[in-house]
Amino acid sequence: MPVIRQLVPGDEDALEAFLLPRLETSMFLISNMRESGLEYNGERYTGDYVAAFEDDDIVAVMAHFWNGIVITQAPVHLDALWRETLRTSQRPLKGIIGPYHQVFSLKSTLPLESAALQLDRREILYSLALDALVVPAALQTGQVTGRPAEYRDVDILARWRVGYAIEALGEEESEALWTNERAMTERAVEEGNTWVLEADGQLVATSAFNSRIWEAVQVGGVWTPPEFRGRGYARCVVAQSLLDARAEGAQLAILFTDEINIPAQKAYTALGFRHVGDYYLFMVHDPLDVAL
Repeated sequence: MPVIRQLVPGDEDALEAFLLPRLETSMFLISNMRESGLEYNGERYTGDYVAAFEDDDIVAVMAHFWNGIVITQAPVHLDALWRETLRTSQRPLKGIIGPYHQVFSLKSTLPLESAALQLDRREILYSLALDALVVPAALQTGQVTGRPAEYRDVDILARWRVGYAIEALGEEESEALWTNERAMTERAVEEGNTWVLEADGQLVATSAFNSRIWEAVQVGGVWTPPEFRGRGYARCVVAQSLLDARAEGAQLAILFTDEINIPAQKAYTALGFRHVGDYYLFMVHDPLDVAL
């Protein structure tokens, strides 16, 4: 039987030894741990981490983060680890993210009879070694230009983030959403994790890294307003972000996209991304109190 316990400061090396070989499905777990450690205090990126050990080695892990999301990397001992994670955190559950089969199995344990689903979606997981990045011709020739976002872009980007949250993440428009997305935009620009694309002197697309470590980046928040779609702008802004990441030493890029979003899939494969697995996003509008 495995030993299942909460992780504490000092367990970081053991956790990385387990997660790094599974990097393509572990970016959130690695980056959050490196950013904020293993202790939960309610602050951004912190969470309660619980792991299963066999012979002193971690063989599975879950974490319940500050935003109510559980992220799983549990190829074994899934049920036992799930129960211990929720017992440890004693907090409501907003959603579950992770490898497809794990999340699909876990959501079957939830009391969803009256829950309003926000996301319940299988995603295609892609990976790209950055030395194999295919740079779009429009970017190479200067027909369009990409750059890191600046504070002068915040008004436009905040509006775009609201559109993205509604269309891609199932959020409902509200004053609170606008306030939150404005704050998130300002933070993302300050942290240097957002890019914009310009064509004919105006902004036409944006992309971001939703997770970033020195070895790799995870692309997220790719958004082209409806009036500019179908012109290859998304692949150009993603490519610019990856060129900049590669120049800073990153070797790998990861992303996931809706299995029915064919235009996005074509854009990413055109950049050189390859399908390496399946991911799952599950969220509810109102966090659940789960008793297991």
